Amino acid sequence: MPSVTEIASFLASEFPHATWTVQSVGNMSATLRHPIGSAELRPGGTVSGPVLMTVADVALYVAILGEIGIVPLAVTTSLNINFLRKPSADRAIIGHCKLIKLGRTLAVGEVNLYSEGLDDPVAHVVGTYAIPRDRS
Repeated sequence: MPSVTEIASFLASEFPHATWTVQSVGNMSATLRHPIGSAELRPGGTVSGPVLMTVADVALYVAILGEIGIVPLAVTTSLNINFLRKPSADRAIIGHCKLIKLGRTLAVGEVNLYSEGLDDPVAHVVGTYAIPRDRS
């Protein structure tokens, strides 16, 4: 299966403007770090919902790629997010993903999102990905 470096290289080539970092991948899980700057904030000084959804979606994608290999056309089919508390505007967002089920055509996982260094999650996400039958 692909390493952190191989997955990070793939993501960098496909999403050249992204600022996230893959911190770990393997064993049906992945951890992603996304730095927060003024462009990620919404009025009121909190991290915007779309940024949190993106971190969760990419963490799911990375966890899946870590298990099935680099399959670019694995795609999100469902993403449900519960916002739990206000994220810190001056801390990176950390996404910890754990895959719940990995089948031949569908993968389901959950992601807990945190403000870096804090114990309580800022959001909880459950997502499903479709995995193409032809993985070449």
